[in-house]
Amino acid sequence: MTILFLGGWNCPFGLFPGLHWFLIKIYCIIFVVIWIRWSFPRIQFYGLLNLSWKIMIPLSLAHLLLTCVMVKIW
Repeated sequence: MTILFLGGWNCPFGLFPGLHWFLIKIYCIIFVVIWIRWSFPRIQFYGLLNLSWKIMIPLSLAHLLLTCVMVKIW
């Protein structure tokens, strides 16, 4: 993630050597990931199944039907 999205070992200020700046970025990413993981409750599998069967599938079928009607009209 550091290399792909945060510029790798390049420092925008020139204050730190490349390896130190790279490690600072890695530690910040680890901190943010752990912080997000501990802040939000765990999503239960049955809640996702309910969301899928009761909301997302009917919504997607309605969207598909609407798209078919719009294509047929145009």
